[in-house]
Amino acid sequence: MSYLDEVRAEIECIDQALVRLIGARVRAARRAAAAKRVAGLPMVDAAQEAAVVQRAAALAEDLELPAEHIKDVFAQLIGLARRAEVER
Repeated sequence: MSYLDEVRAEIECIDQALVRLIGARVRAARRAAAAKRVAGLPMVDAAQEAAVVQRAAALAEDLELPAEHIKDVFAQLIGLARRAEVER
């Protein structure tokens, strides 16, 4: 196995972990949606969503990653969570 193959295998493992984590995040969002329904709260909490994105951007900056790209990723994750909340 070449070094490139080793790195690609490492990336594949990371990708699998990311998908598992996204699944866990979606399941947690569904539980949050159920709790909101019980409490009579609106499904969308723009302040909470903004806080999530800001926390991710701050962590990205700490890790010397492009914060704007991480914000985009989290916007996609929030959209996925919103769709999962509605589907349940």
